[in-house]
Amino acid sequence: MCLIALSFGQHPDYPLILAANRDEFHARPTKEAHWWPDKPDVVGGRDLQAGGTWLALHRNGRFATVTNYRDAMAPKPGNRSRGHLVTGFLDSNLSPGDYLATIEEDRYAGFNLIVGTSDDVAYLSNREEGTRRLEPGTYGLSNALLDGPWHKVESSKEKLLALLETNAANESSLLRLMNDRTKGPVSEVRTDQLKFDKAHAITAPFIVMPDYGTRCTTIVMADTSGKWRFTERRFDPAGQKTGESKFSFSA
Repeated sequence: MCLIALSFGQHPDYPLILAANRDEFHARPTKEAHWWPDKPDVVGGRDLQAGGTWLALHRNGRFATVTNYRDAMAPKPGNRSRGHLVTGFLDSNLSPGDYLATIEEDRYAGFNLIVGTSDDVAYLSNREEGTRRLEPGTYGLSNALLDGPWHKVESSKEKLLALLETNAANESSLLRLMNDRTKGPVSEVRTDQLKFDKAHAITAPFIVMPDYGTRCTTIVMADTSGKWRFTERRFDPAGQKTGESKFSFSA
């Protein structure tokens, strides 16, 4: 499970605001956010098992982020890592919509992908037909389709909207928003693949379990002058902060 709250074209100073929680097994090897030696214009965390990433920025003002799609379909042998969908966009010069049109969707397990710049954002899932060019607005994404009716998605969108309405959206308030550990209603719990306790735990925006949970929270803000800010805060299995990295650059 992962969670993304996105505001696009809704703030007078920050045309793009993105807050994301990466949920993953704690044992999966991961490199904290950094400028990549092999791609020196890319900043983000890195999955050391598959080599891709869940969220990254390019110095030219492009961003991309991906989540898994939760369903019962078994991965096909030879599927490509979904993390490479992110780097594929950052490496290209295509517009967000044109890039999404090039993706061979059946080569990946279920995914949701958001790619864009501060003024052009698009979305693709291989669990629905077609791509979506996003209109200015506030969006939420987890492991179902964009703006899926899960409690964690809806509550995070509502809180982000409240911050925007009161001009209170900043790095600190966004980190607090994503640190919500309140579990969703029991009606959302699916026990087809997990026992009840774990299935209930993953309904929270911020997940805390010994073996699986929220590994990091990332805040991305792009302002009207072209400056991008990227903050990653990392957590241990008990949900305690273990480190933080900050980056900024002008596109």
